[in-house]
Amino acid sequence: MVILFDRFNLPEDIYEIIFATEQQIIVAKALIRWMKENNGELTKPQMSEFATKLHEGKLITKIDRPPYIGKKVRLSYNKRQFYDRILTPMKSMGLIYYDLYKKTYRLSDAFARELMKIGEMWNQELKKKI
Repeated sequence: MVILFDRFNLPEDIYEIIFATEQQIIVAKALIRWMKENNGELTKPQMSEFATKLHEGKLITKIDRPPYIGKKVRLSYNKRQFYDRILTPMKSMGLIYYDLYKKTYRLSDAFARELMKIGEMWNQELKKKI
């Protein structure tokens, strides 16, 4: 996944930098909220339950985006697209870690560590002589 941003017009919300559409932002926030409610970790069946509820339009969550601020709404999002456009990119960027042995999804700080590495790579590039 490629993140493009304008440092002079950086949004306040990290989700707006990472995701392309309003719907993806809403679903990603709902997923992170769900994970935080479960101590930052979901089993594979719990993640499947989240995706299925989302697919069936049975997931009810609060949204902090206009015009729904503070309201509970029912979300609907295709299950396959959830895995392809939300969960997989979040795993590949290091926002979510999947433990193959425990078969759990866990919130991760790897994203922040990788961004620091990228910054250091740029600093090294600046120091290189021609």
